[in-house]
Amino acid sequence: MDYKSYIREIENFPQPGISFKDITTLLKDGEAYRAVIAELAKKLEGKQIDCIAGPEARGFVIGAPLAVALGIGFIPIRKSGKLPGQTIEADYALEYGNDKLAMHADAISPGQKVLIADDLLATGGTIATSINLVKQLGGEVIGAAFLIELLELNGRDKLDGVEVLSLVQY
Repeated sequence: MDYKSYIREIENFPQPGISFKDITTLLKDGEAYRAVIAELAKKLEGKQIDCIAGPEARGFVIGAPLAVALGIGFIPIRKSGKLPGQTIEADYALEYGNDKLAMHADAISPGQKVLIADDLLATGGTIATSINLVKQLGGEVIGAAFLIELLELNGRDKLDGVEVLSLVQY
């Protein structure tokens, strides 16, 4: 399936010079959305994965259904102040600003094999921070899966050798 034909590009959003890849046009098409999750799940067959962690918010729309397809749990990584209970946090830089991510302190058990999932790999800041949070809790990051990868931003270079799977490249 040609996933690019379902992804809308919005120029100069959220700021001048950014060409935003809007996946809402793909998500609203049940066949295309189902195909993305099925293809990612197929490419991950045979990998030892205990759970999937995904950063807010679009990591939820890729990671959660992927976890269901694989029959494993999903761990939300949220912005600071959004999770109840004890959390760990880390600062990170976006391609157009700064933010802080948090995860429940009991979300990962030492030695668990975790896949990070998100809609898009850009500069790698969000995913590198997600990897850091998983490692702080003793988890082993076995890979990262994305619908989209922006190759010119070299985001995978920031992921410390973590294997990257992406379905669409720009």
